[in-house]
Amino acid sequence: MDEAITTLYILQNLGLTVFFVGLIGFERQRKHKIAGMTTHVLVALGAAALTILSRQMMYDTLQLAKIVKTTYNIDLVIENTRIIAGVIAGVGFLGTGAILKTNSNVYGLTTASTLWISAIIGVIFGMNYVVLGITTSIFALVALTLVKRLFAHPIARYQSENGNFEDDE
Repeated sequence: MDEAITTLYILQNLGLTVFFVGLIGFERQRKHKIAGMTTHVLVALGAAALTILSRQMMYDTLQLAKIVKTTYNIDLVIENTRIIAGVIAGVGFLGTGAILKTNSNVYGLTTASTLWISAIIGVIFGMNYVVLGITTSIFALVALTLVKRLFAHPIARYQSENGNFEDDE
């Protein structure tokens, strides 16, 4: 990373995050799930913003090291992945709140998963991996919308053979 984060970089990556994660959130809201469009977008925006901040902090540290290295002989270790790890762990706790267990049924696993993948998409766009972010978003949408339709018959047969199985689709 040779240059500071620009306003264009921020607008592009946060805009891509809002658009693509907004599609995932819209799918959840359309199905009247506990976490809808706003929740998904806020989770992803927070993840993207923290990732952009992490990149800017890395740049600032490298710039400081260039200045200081001329005066002092120093070794520098930069760990910019800690913020990302914190985001993913924190969203895991948020997802836990979306999971409900009543009697022998569990609800909310798909919603918790979409919150988690939304944060990951935010991190990906925050790191400026645009193609990976778009591809991940498209695959997540395919999983949410088409996979259950494609496998409806085998799922129904499994449910009838093994008792009541609930999913939050």
